[in-house]
Amino acid sequence: MGAAGRYLTWAGTGLAAIGAGTAAYNLATLRTLPRQVSGVIEPVTVCVPARDEAQRLPDLIADLRAQTGVPRLRVLILDDASTDGTYEAALAAIGGDERFTVLRSAAHPAPGWTGKAAACARLAARTDAAALVFVDADVRLQPQAIAAAVTELRKRGAGLVSAWPTQDSGSVAEQLVQPLLAWSWASTLPVGPANHSLRPSTAVACGQFLAVDAAAYRAGGGHAGVAASATEDLDLARALRRAGHRTALVTAGPAARTRMYTGADDLAGGYTRWLWSAYGGRVDTGAAIGVLAALAYWIPPLAVLVGRGRVRRAGLLGYLAAVTGRLTARAVETRRPPIGADLGSALAHPVSVGYYLTLWARSHRLRRTGRLRWKQRPLVAPEAPLARHG
Repeated sequence: MGAAGRYLTWAGTGLAAIGAGTAAYNLATLRTLPRQVSGVIEPVTVCVPARDEAQRLPDLIADLRAQTGVPRLRVLILDDASTDGTYEAALAAIGGDERFTVLRSAAHPAPGWTGKAAACARLAARTDAAALVFVDADVRLQPQAIAAAVTELRKRGAGLVSAWPTQDSGSVAEQLVQPLLAWSWASTLPVGPANHSLRPSTAVACGQFLAVDAAAYRAGGGHAGVAASATEDLDLARALRRAGHRTALVTAGPAARTRMYTGADDLAGGYTRWLWSAYGGRVDTGAAIGVLAALAYWIPPLAVLVGRGRVRRAGLLGYLAAVTGRLTARAVETRRPPIGADLGSALAHPVSVGYYLTLWARSHRLRRTGRLRWKQRPLVAPEAPLARHG
């Protein structure tokens, strides 16, 4: 490799090392939901949007029925125009528990709304509780999870706390891509200082498990304020910060886990739905990020393969830094030592980055051609009235 190759290799190695160092800082400093809490006295409403979740929703309902430390718990579930018997599955799983109410909608989201934002807004409008918890149907919760999330919200005096659930993976595609979610912030953002900031650009949130102060939620415009967002969770956190309310990211640890997608096709469809909106939706910014990712995570291993002497050693150092950063970010998320699957996906990190960039490009292409869909429907569709059961 010539001089240019040497400079690129050292630059990539430096970037990978910075990412590993940032992940190590977050591992040492980021808070996790407490395992033991004294309980929450205030009324708490859990909001569960569900579309075509007949298989997974009953497990979440069982988890919610088993919650402890929340004596004034109420659960609202919206069957969002499902086609698989989600409504009936929810009623069967509730078993007459009076804390639960199931809403049923035959509507697609109104123009200007995504399905997730519309469902969450409808649920939030049905409660006057001071604390709201939004949970996706694919999340599994330990009995103290809701109380711990609300306790963390009140302890911090925040408008929103995102309790990042451990991302489980089954297929090879999931193992390659899913850990990138936590890695994307754990290796680039010192979360502790970001949690004390009101800068929207440093907000991080995962809509699978959010605890929100109702007054702050309304002040930030709620989900109506992020109606068209493909990443309504992140934009909701940004809106609350603009309204003067701090938001915070913590890891859920053993309290919550999820398998977001099942298989390569499901994963590709899920990421394609929203990746176009990354980096402000700008292709040029996304391309620049892609170049930096290639520099940090492709050039060093390439130098190991084709370089010699110091260049090869520099490349090996960069590759090891990338693997270390990936494993450390995974430990930030899971709060446990890495297991074999973690090591395997970390060693394949250059492949993961390439897979991600491919999905990003696909997302932009489908958006330009108006072909973005999710769960068998366009992202925007006409609206119809709600029906209520409870």
